[in-house]
Amino acid sequence: MPRSPFHRDSHASTVHLPPGEWVSVLDALCARFPAIDRTQWLDRMARGRVLDATGQAITAQTSYREGLRIHYYREVPDETPIPFTETVLHVDEHLLVADKPHFLPVTPAGEFVEETLLRRLIRRLDNPHLVPLHRIDRATAGLVLFSTDPASRAAYQALFRERRIDKRYEALARPLPGLAFPLTHRSRLVAGEPFFRMREIEGVPNSETRIEVIGQADACWRYALYPVTGRKHQLRVHMAALGAPILHDTLYPQLAEAAPDDTRHPLQLLAQALAFDDPLSGTPRRFESRLSL
Repeated sequence: MPRSPFHRDSHASTVHLPPGEWVSVLDALCARFPAIDRTQWLDRMARGRVLDATGQAITAQTSYREGLRIHYYREVPDETPIPFTETVLHVDEHLLVADKPHFLPVTPAGEFVEETLLRRLIRRLDNPHLVPLHRIDRATAGLVLFSTDPASRAAYQALFRERRIDKRYEALARPLPGLAFPLTHRSRLVAGEPFFRMREIEGVPNSETRIEVIGQADACWRYALYPVTGRKHQLRVHMAALGAPILHDTLYPQLAEAAPDDTRHPLQLLAQALAFDDPLSGTPRRFESRLSL
């Protein structure tokens, strides 16, 4: 069986083969993923895009074994191009800082595989070890920090886990003249309906955002948002709960009907700045987006 190296242009998904009576790995994969046609698996195998844990290419004749770890490369036919380009603001031996445009996902998910920030950067820098240290929504623009070296990754991941990194966002939303700013909004966020939305419920708060007003116009104010915690959709839910949903938000407070991306009206939310003490050198570091709302 020929050996096939792990591809440098993408990250693999992983599955451990479940118990069963299949003869081949191909049979097991077809049963595990009924939405993927057998001919697609055969095509991927022929191109070396289905591998075992050691990087050995899986073929149609590879025997099934319970628990075998399989790496495969997700592919989406006719993937819709994202018509915006990311900017690399900084790169060194440990970190990469990118300015992500609206509508571009950070990592592969759903209908997006190649049209993601991670895949684009891996191809551009020829570095298969890139891993995002945090996430921002596909609809949100701004800063995303990547680890470039597995050896130092844990030190930088700890910045986020231990809340030793300051994050500043900007948002445009309707005025809130009845509230006194700056203010802090705390609430308990849980999964809502549908599954990709969040909602606030009574109970001990698990999310916190500090909010300031930094610009005022008759129809729209500019807000600076400082998330203390990092819950899914936290800023979007908190602004909607205050009565000022972020401009062009299609999820909060109401879910809009499914529709193609309206690139003329992106969500007016920007991950504007990141600041922290470097865990390796102790040097204060600050990065700011070059994008604006």
